[in-house]
Amino acid sequence: MSASDKDTVAAAVAVEGTTCNNLLAPNPKLDNAVANSQKNNLPEISLINAKTVLEIGTLGGYSTIWLAQTGARVTSIEINPKHREVALENVAGLDTEITLGAALDVLPKLANEGRKFDMVFCDASWGEQEKYFDWAVKLTRPKGCIDVDNVVWNVLESNTSQTGKNSLLTHVGKNKRVTATLVPMVSTAHSASAGRTILDGFLLAVVN
Repeated sequence: MSASDKDTVAAAVAVEGTTCNNLLAPNPKLDNAVANSQKNNLPEISLINAKTVLEIGTLGGYSTIWLAQTGARVTSIEINPKHREVALENVAGLDTEITLGAALDVLPKLANEGRKFDMVFCDASWGEQEKYFDWAVKLTRPKGCIDVDNVVWNVLESNTSQTGKNSLLTHVGKNKRVTATLVPMVSTAHSASAGRTILDGFLLAVVN
């Protein structure tokens, strides 16, 4: 493992510590329930059977296709006209709508229309994630879920040693309307790190 990789792992450990401190509260009853269920061979459960999905950030429609192929109707928001045009070609034949516009302009309109979604998937501008998350909470039905992609990658890239760079995690942790966790993973998907293993992960929140 290179010195750079060791630094990345150390930073990831720091991110995990921040996550646990802000998002997870000790719950002996839940710990016992998990252990007892495993002991008695109870099956794992699925999260939700989402039929309506809101996607913030379409790009070429890759994630849109994954979401729509489950049978869900996907409403996606894309700010770039060319990206939207390409995405529309890519998702042809699937139950999708791709709205052109800035997410922070479109999201209030969806709320005013009374729209509610089973799931919100956010993979857009990192600098606006806290605002996107707040709108996602408003637009997600109770017991629906919110998935914010590339959280670990973006926190590591922003240098976790600086105060306030974990603001999305602390912001979500203070929101009493959701129960959230961070799902870490190893990834080689980022073109800037082609051929190199990196640490990434997504934030998953369930609306209470």
